[in-house]
Amino acid sequence: MNIVKSLISKTFILHSLLALGMVEAVAGSDNIGLATAKNQTIVAGGTTFSYRSFGHQQGTPLVFLQHFTGTMDYWDPAVVDGLAKTRRVIVFNNTGMGHSSGKVADSIDQMSKDAYAFITALGYKQVDLLGFSMGGFIAQELAAAHPDQIRKVVLVGTSNKGGGENLMKVLGEAFSQNLPDPRLHVFFTQSVQSQQAGKAFIARSTVRQDRDPEISKEDMNAHAKALITWANTPDPEFALLKAIQQPVMIVQGSNDEMLITDNAITLYKHLPNAQLVLYPDSGHGSFFQYPTDFVSKATTFLN
Repeated sequence: MNIVKSLISKTFILHSLLALGMVEAVAGSDNIGLATAKNQTIVAGGTTFSYRSFGHQQGTPLVFLQHFTGTMDYWDPAVVDGLAKTRRVIVFNNTGMGHSSGKVADSIDQMSKDAYAFITALGYKQVDLLGFSMGGFIAQELAAAHPDQIRKVVLVGTSNKGGGENLMKVLGEAFSQNLPDPRLHVFFTQSVQSQQAGKAFIARSTVRQDRDPEISKEDMNAHAKALITWANTPDPEFALLKAIQQPVMIVQGSNDEMLITDNAITLYKHLPNAQLVLYPDSGHGSFFQYPTDFVSKATTFLN
């Protein structure tokens, strides 16, 4: 419990720093994409979910599952819009996040149930999933529990259950850096090239004008509890991974310190049907650093 309380305190500071880094925005595009798509709502299980759906009408829709404290506006338009060229993409705020109603869940299990209710309400026979960081936890739970509805999975910057022993260390380091946006420390390495890519990502992801509201301190506490509990719950036999029979694409940075790069190897070894992509000189947000290459590889995998 002391670990959880410590992380909650630190993550509230992180949220404040993130907000400061999002004051300015750059001009957007006239094309329909993450920054311009209209917000929609759908009711499922008593929750009104806010979401955006756009892109190509053919193929299996791709549902995005977001990271700790993130809303729809924390995605990279270069990634989402790139994938939307060949398929329908759907980003959403889970229960209590952004403009979605209800109380933010404090467990990955409940977050997964809420996400499944949203996906079911959309009415698609099958969907693919892209889960980033904590969203990767949810993606794993959904894939194992619903093999008929989940066709393929992309896991980015995430870990196996019980693989989050490094979270506290990295968050602490992020707070000690005098950076305009802590994501430059958490998502990217400190090389000149990686930091340049990080600044380009932040510029892209702050284009939208009518942004989702940021997470509250109370809801951040719930997110922190869910994150820490799942990431530190042992699964010594890798039962969850072995239950996922669908094709999985694992994407990780060469120097991911948040959910360490070694976790990607663990995922690859224990998922029955997986392929692995490791990006050089990159951290937790490797696909934000290499969006064009990631979109190409993910498109090939999903197709």
